[in-house]
Amino acid sequence: MKKKKLLGLLIATTLAFAGCGQAAKTSTPAASDSSTAQTAKAKDLTIGMSFQEMDNPYFITMNEAVKEAATQVGAKLIVTDAKHDVNKQTSDIEDMIQKGVKILLLNPTDSKGIETAVVAAKKAGVVVVCVDAQANGPIDSFVGSKNYDAGYLAGKQLAKDLNGKGKVAILNGIPVVPILERVKGFEAAMKEFPEIKVVDNQNGEQERSKAMTVTENMMQTTADLNAIFSVNDTGSLGAVAAIQSAGKDIGVYSVDGAPEAVKAIVEGKILKCTVAQYPRDQVRIAFGIALAKFLGAHVPAAVPVDVLPLTKDNAKDFKW
Repeated sequence: MKKKKLLGLLIATTLAFAGCGQAAKTSTPAASDSSTAQTAKAKDLTIGMSFQEMDNPYFITMNEAVKEAATQVGAKLIVTDAKHDVNKQTSDIEDMIQKGVKILLLNPTDSKGIETAVVAAKKAGVVVVCVDAQANGPIDSFVGSKNYDAGYLAGKQLAKDLNGKGKVAILNGIPVVPILERVKGFEAAMKEFPEIKVVDNQNGEQERSKAMTVTENMMQTTADLNAIFSVNDTGSLGAVAAIQSAGKDIGVYSVDGAPEAVKAIVEGKILKCTVAQYPRDQVRIAFGIALAKFLGAHVPAAVPVDVLPLTKDNAKDFKW
């Protein structure tokens, strides 16, 4: 999707969004006296953006986009990195509340564990919109990919490539809703192919080095493993490294659409498919919805964002 100017309330468009993808088209409404006044109000805003991690190209891309959005409306932005530590993320949010944030964009590292911080933010009158990962508690809205679909589509591509037969493993991740939904979707796809057996399910923690070690263990446990589904691209690249080192013929299927993964798919070796997300679009929509809520508009409880399977046939021109 092309970069858009957030003229105060680009939100008239985002509120109507039922989904989003690279081919989606929207238009920003022309500024009016009302939107000019709303823009002026937005310039007094302090907005918090709390990430579960920032060592991942996916979240780096999202961070770039939220900074652009805040600059376009003249709002102050505070960004924090939880480093996958829910206690740190809770502390970061408490600090943001003390600094007077009026909007919190939250990418939780633990959907359940972050609930106390969400409750505290709402008690302080903060608008809370989750992006990419859902959180328990009284949030105002959630914007995220169709993660169940992502897992399901990756599973269908895997089954197609295996001609409906084989042994597969799941390279799992941290217990947040998107990861859980991807695994559910993948498992649902596998149930459609009775001659495909899921023989292993281990946590690679969505990190390359950990995923590499876990994949090595999987290959030792199941010598005739045919394919691996990874819940994210960082983990998938660790799996690819392990498979290359072992000289095995095992296909890897993943979710994200990260640049390095796309490059690996185009090369046509071990990584066969990634189901792409749109991190820029997700955070822009979340930003717009949060701003709309702050300005008094009714906002949807959830905005699902479309995903796109990428294989060697269509990956070449894809970019976040």
